[in-house]
Amino acid sequence: MVKAIKESWNTRLGVILAVAGSAVGLGNFLRFPGQAAEYGGGAFMLAYFISFILIGLPICWAEWVMGRHGGQAGFNSSPGIFNYITKKRGFKYLGVIGVLVPVIIYMYYVYIEAWCLGYAVNFLAGNMDFATIEQSSEFWGGFIGIGENGSALGFGLSQVGVYLLLVFLLNFILIYRGIARGIELFCKYAMPTLVIIAFIILLRVLTLGTPDPAMPERNVSNGLGFMWNPVKNVVEIKDASGAWVVDREVVDPEALAAAQVAAASDSKLQVRHISMFEQLFNPQLWLAAAGQIFFSLSVGFGVIITYSSYLSKKDDVVLSGLAATSANEFCEVALGGLITLPAAVTFLGVAGVAGMGTFGLGFNVLPMVFANMPFGELFGFLFFFLLFLAAVTSSLSMLQPGIAFLEEAMHINRKQSVALLGLITAVGCGFVLYFSQDVKALDTMDFWVGTFLIFVLSTIQIIIFGWVLGVDKGFKLAHEGAAIRIPVFFKFVMKYVSPLFLLTIFGLWVAANLFGIDLRTGEGQYSNYVTDLFIEPDTVAWLSVGLIALVAGLFLFITARNPAYRKLKKEP
Repeated sequence: MVKAIKESWNTRLGVILAVAGSAVGLGNFLRFPGQAAEYGGGAFMLAYFISFILIGLPICWAEWVMGRHGGQAGFNSSPGIFNYITKKRGFKYLGVIGVLVPVIIYMYYVYIEAWCLGYAVNFLAGNMDFATIEQSSEFWGGFIGIGENGSALGFGLSQVGVYLLLVFLLNFILIYRGIARGIELFCKYAMPTLVIIAFIILLRVLTLGTPDPAMPERNVSNGLGFMWNPVKNVVEIKDASGAWVVDREVVDPEALAAAQVAAASDSKLQVRHISMFEQLFNPQLWLAAAGQIFFSLSVGFGVIITYSSYLSKKDDVVLSGLAATSANEFCEVALGGLITLPAAVTFLGVAGVAGMGTFGLGFNVLPMVFANMPFGELFGFLFFFLLFLAAVTSSLSMLQPGIAFLEEAMHINRKQSVALLGLITAVGCGFVLYFSQDVKALDTMDFWVGTFLIFVLSTIQIIIFGWVLGVDKGFKLAHEGAAIRIPVFFKFVMKYVSPLFLLTIFGLWVAANLFGIDLRTGEGQYSNYVTDLFIEPDTVAWLSVGLIALVAGLFLFITARNPAYRKLKKEP
């Protein structure tokens, strides 16, 4: 057995940038605007900020505290830290979720990371001259192999294979260099670079004005209004059954006035004002907002608890945690939100963007938008290179929990752990790349691990902090070496409100996304994810779940065999 070298961060700024880099990723610039577009903007933003205060920041602080505390005893992985803090051997198996989640997510996240690099290269090569969304969608489908399994394996300029190989190697070269010389060094340069690029693109977007004088409603102002307006104005039409259905959302005052005039003379047309409170009564909006907080802040991933385990007892975790989450929120709201949606609305209008999901907005709409923008090739390259940098800082963080676990549980060195994790994730990446049709493998793995298990792990972590470690002891540990103190009211929030909020949201999520229940009407049917496994079995869905189970079984076996986890160390 080889004794692993104890690693640490070089600087406080380095760990803040690394944690912020873990959080700042595709979720900031694609998923967040996509969720805001799908759930109407202003009301979603309010639910998002409430979720940030009630679950995002509390879980983040809990992970920073527990990670540093476990690190003092020599543990750097979730199984070891959970085992040490709880003094109950069963919790080490729950801790395996904190290794499984980032490793599985890496397998498909690096695939999307390769899309970003590929799009940046193709913009630079002048291959992204799209006149319509259909053309841009056709390129995306061919690039990622959405039409047929195995079709993404090519290595041409307009195929994802070569880019996946490059980004996979880049990630493992950096992770092999370790915490300080790999992750910290890369994030120290990548984070400022992506912020500078984002500001350049933001300045261009905010000066777009009204590109098409024939369609004055398509302008930046209406894009910002769509993003932030708390009240929505929708035009509804009466269908054949006599029911009112939403036709489009109207933001521009002139378009709203015209719609009201038209509705006054047409009994099959009406304009309805949807208040912010009415929107907030939609449970699905809260599920989306909470899910975005998890995805955006990297809480519930098993990343922060591992990163913070390399801190010393005198290192601050309260201000560092707040700084890292604040940096992420700035990138998400002030940069991602102000770039993506306003740019899309300016060229497509509100009707062309409303309800658009993450992939549709990011890889179908935006490439067409940049292609039709002055100097679009340059700005398209910059945007997707920005996404690529953000994706790398996140994917690196997904590898470190696996590295830490293998070194800790198997007593192997960095070279051995990198080789073993490289083999495991290479198999998973190859699986996702091959089963590319309808992105079925990616979607299935993201649902069960990137959403379901993140809810589970977040709930476990906040319960351990508030009820097993104890909120009083947790705050005492948090304030060791702290530059600021956590406000006292967060004791109540972290012990009672956060777990209750999480359990409620998780219960609603299961009802809506597993059993397909419409939370407003009570009607529904099983979701596609349940149907794919049990009602109309889908081979790729079953193979995807089987891969997850296989990796989980391997990690559980390694955990059970580790004698260090059987000895419950006394606290220092």
